[in-house]
Amino acid sequence: MKYDLVVFDMDGTILNTLEDLADSLNVTLEHFGYPQHTIEEVCSFVGNGIRLLIERGVPKGLSTEEIDQVFDYFMEYYQIHCADKTKPYGGIEETIRKLRAAGIRTAVVSNKADCAVKELAEQYFDGLFDVAVGEREGIAKKPAPDGVNDVLRQLGIAREKAVYVGDSEVDVATAQNAHMDSLIVEWGFRKSDFLREKGARILIKKPEEILSYCLD
Repeated sequence: MKYDLVVFDMDGTILNTLEDLADSLNVTLEHFGYPQHTIEEVCSFVGNGIRLLIERGVPKGLSTEEIDQVFDYFMEYYQIHCADKTKPYGGIEETIRKLRAAGIRTAVVSNKADCAVKELAEQYFDGLFDVAVGEREGIAKKPAPDGVNDVLRQLGIAREKAVYVGDSEVDVATAQNAHMDSLIVEWGFRKSDFLREKGARILIKKPEEILSYCLD
């Protein structure tokens, strides 16, 4: 095998979470009397964690205290509704199962809140990840390599024996910062031309292509 570990991003890579993120954001904005956003606009907001999603979604000029209130409301609502419309991308579960059958470890590193990452990983991929971690205190979020480095440490795997799979410019930078190989998917939240501009070297169109890169 070329790799001993495949580290996946979550949103836009293994799960299509966009509708639940957009719905939760708009319910939150409506609660505070702020303008809502189209799903295309929300798509452009995601990738850097919930806090930045909120900051990009609220009207300009709000105080930190006001943004905190919006953030807290969103987190409470999204924790309940994070799986209303979310679903795995076609073929991704089968691909993960084939990786594990070949003896390759699998993990998730996301900028989504840690509680939501663990809940969604268990709900949709029960038993298919050795580690699933999200944004949490003490670990810098992506594109910092801290989350990936933590997973490598927990599993005792050298970074040259691991590959990172994601769908955004944040994921491209995360792999670069972690000094790891990467596979960037075209079915997620960003366009392929944009990803190439951001430094993506290998783009894949279907989940099963992951197998050809990971298995000798």
